[in-house]
Amino acid sequence: MKVSLNWVKQYLDFELPATDELIQKIGEQLGAVEEIIELGPKYAGVVVARVVSVVDHPDADRLHICTIDDGGKIDGVERDDQGYVQVVCGAPNVREGLAVAWLPPGATVPESFDTDPFVLEARKLRGVLSNGMLASKRELALGDDHDGILEIDEEITAGQSFAELFDLNDTIIDIENKMFTHRPDCFGQLGVAREIAGILGHSFKSPEWYAAAPTFSAGQGLELTVDNQLTASVPHFLAVALKDVQITTSPVRIQTFLARVGVKAINNVVDITNYIMLLTGQPIHAYDYDKVAGLTDAKGAALVVRYPVKGEQILLLNGKTIEPRDEAIMIATDKQLIGVGGIMGGHDTEVDSETKNIILEVATFDMYSIRRTSMAHGLFTDAVTRNNKGQSPLQVPQIAERTLRLLHDVTGGVVASRVIDQQHPAIETDRHVSTDASFINQRLGTELAADEIATLLRNVEVATKAHSDGRLDVTVPFWRTDLELAEDIVEEVGRLYGFGRLPETLPLRSVAPVSHNPVLRQKQWIREILAASGANEVLTYSFVHGDLLEKAGQNKAAAFSLSNALSPDLQYYRLSLTPSLLDKVHLNIKAGHASFALFEIGKIHEIGYSEADGLPAEQDVVALVFAADQKAAKAYEGAAYYQARAFAEQLLKGQSITFAPLYEYAKGIETPPAQLAPFAPERSAVLLDAGELIGVVGEYRTAVVKGFKLPPYSAGLEIELGSIGTHRVSTYRPLPKFPRVEQDITLKVSTDVAHAVVYEALAASLDEHAIHDTRSTLSLRDIYQPEGADYRHVSFRIGVASYVQTLTDKQVSALLDRVASDLAAIKAERI
Repeated sequence: MKVSLNWVKQYLDFELPATDELIQKIGEQLGAVEEIIELGPKYAGVVVARVVSVVDHPDADRLHICTIDDGGKIDGVERDDQGYVQVVCGAPNVREGLAVAWLPPGATVPESFDTDPFVLEARKLRGVLSNGMLASKRELALGDDHDGILEIDEEITAGQSFAELFDLNDTIIDIENKMFTHRPDCFGQLGVAREIAGILGHSFKSPEWYAAAPTFSAGQGLELTVDNQLTASVPHFLAVALKDVQITTSPVRIQTFLARVGVKAINNVVDITNYIMLLTGQPIHAYDYDKVAGLTDAKGAALVVRYPVKGEQILLLNGKTIEPRDEAIMIATDKQLIGVGGIMGGHDTEVDSETKNIILEVATFDMYSIRRTSMAHGLFTDAVTRNNKGQSPLQVPQIAERTLRLLHDVTGGVVASRVIDQQHPAIETDRHVSTDASFINQRLGTELAADEIATLLRNVEVATKAHSDGRLDVTVPFWRTDLELAEDIVEEVGRLYGFGRLPETLPLRSVAPVSHNPVLRQKQWIREILAASGANEVLTYSFVHGDLLEKAGQNKAAAFSLSNALSPDLQYYRLSLTPSLLDKVHLNIKAGHASFALFEIGKIHEIGYSEADGLPAEQDVVALVFAADQKAAKAYEGAAYYQARAFAEQLLKGQSITFAPLYEYAKGIETPPAQLAPFAPERSAVLLDAGELIGVVGEYRTAVVKGFKLPPYSAGLEIELGSIGTHRVSTYRPLPKFPRVEQDITLKVSTDVAHAVVYEALAASLDEHAIHDTRSTLSLRDIYQPEGADYRHVSFRIGVASYVQTLTDKQVSALLDRVASDLAAIKAERI
């Protein structure tokens, strides 16, 4: 962002400090200064003169011999008897009485100043001496026009400095754009002037035309209609037609304003729209009314704000033809596109030298849409720079009124239609923030009184009322889109006061230890349990490919999808953690890991499950998968289900969790949760806590095994974290020193009785009848079911060791007798 200090001074009622001091203040309190350009030396040798006479060159058809009056100010040049200077000029517009910019011998051509400086000298052209040259706009670095010399349109004094006449003895400060990312008002000279006043401790007052809401009068003569179909993306759209516009070069003073900040003059209409944009930060666009009307089927001219239709193309002002992205904001007539809203106009409606009537557009656009369209099509303009920062929609009428006034004064154009001002009803017109001095001082470390804070804010026109109890009522001005919270006011006060003035004392904080976060503590405890059990933690993406969900048997329609996914591999929010873990099994088996267990702790979501406030439910779960290749699986006893169950029992030890067959559970539920989808119902169990589903453990469906290329010996689990305790008290008891006595017990059990019921009843009875001061162990040895029988034989091995004596077989047998009698309650008969 280039800032002209002379331009800024027009809106200040005090003298600026020395440049070095000002640059330091700007760098500390406004934005990083990237470059400082002293413009005066570029125009140091340019003199304002008046053409006294013009005669044709005797030996050249296109050259003229001119005598000019410089008031005798330039020394060392040859003069005639009247003190005039002779200059040979080839410009077709040179004429007697014209005020011009003269580059005398020894002056550097401004156009070449920054590249390869070209210094003029007195020399003969076709035998006639020329003392320097009369300059065109291009030679003065004011534009690209080189067809004639610059015609100065103001009252002059012959011999005065061109730079002094047009305030070109200027300092240009280039401030890094990123510093103003959230300050669209600072992309105009007016906004920067306000901020400079604030950081220097002076009160700023905006011009009346900007601060007050204008009223418009309808004109007649031109039909104009507007249809804004995208009010959410274009919250404020104003358009008006002007007739009898005279397209010429703009006043030299406006051209010099543009040149200071790197914008070249084109014609008076375009230059005025650029001038207002550079002053206020609000981009403006002008269309040729008659060209728009020629592209409109309806009577008059029509502007339609809409999305493009598939296949539509537009030729832009820069000569580039594009097919706009589907959600680009486009300006069109009722039959074709004529501009990319907020970015660039179309070639077919360009204002040129033949233009007689124009349409003026002042509008604000959704900054995110502008940014996406700009990046998609490689369109980077001054309008994009400002619109993608989010210009305030509340300044549109003021800027439109100021632009109309300038257009009338400079081009003669008059309003010829009604002013169509369409504003989205949801635009917030009055914004207030409440805070207090103590809130601000506590965060800044200052001791500012409420009145002092109010003064700092009022200096930049942020109306603030200070109360005796320290409360502050802040009214946010319409151009400040960044002030929403009390914390924003803290930042604003700190910046205006000066961050360098803030005390460097560290804030006082209690050193008392904070309480543990129960969620983090639980997750750490789960990690420790599973890691100690031989599992390895992995971290996978929360977003997955739709194919991954389908391979796991899950319906991707039940998953939340991203509209702007970084890649197709990260398009859906996962329904469970299991598919992500299964996706890693084959890679690890292929890498040579024969058997392993992987686990992950994370969040899952599923459409249809929501919190009381309507937001998607966020569920914390832990998932684990155990896998062993064909060779390694031989080392494990029993089905893979029992390996996964062992991990589940470690996590749920000591809790009253019921393991129930998955196929039985699935019969009673219409739409099972997505977590159950990968598991084979006949080889899996659901985990129930007081009848509520809290997880699943088991082996996988055949289609899942095939889809993920899993080894046959694979199983896993997925459990809600809320069902797992936050900690478990660990106790240590040494092993008995006396020998252990082992005996087997075989039970005849009906097939209707689940194995878990038998195991838990046996373990409970052992605990109840345990011999004093002993340690018991229980392990399954064998299960046998005769063909066609409705019962099975289950054999367990019981080991008992005492801490005080050597036990006898008789003592252990008596224990088993008592246990066997208890098992009759579950219809288990000892054989």
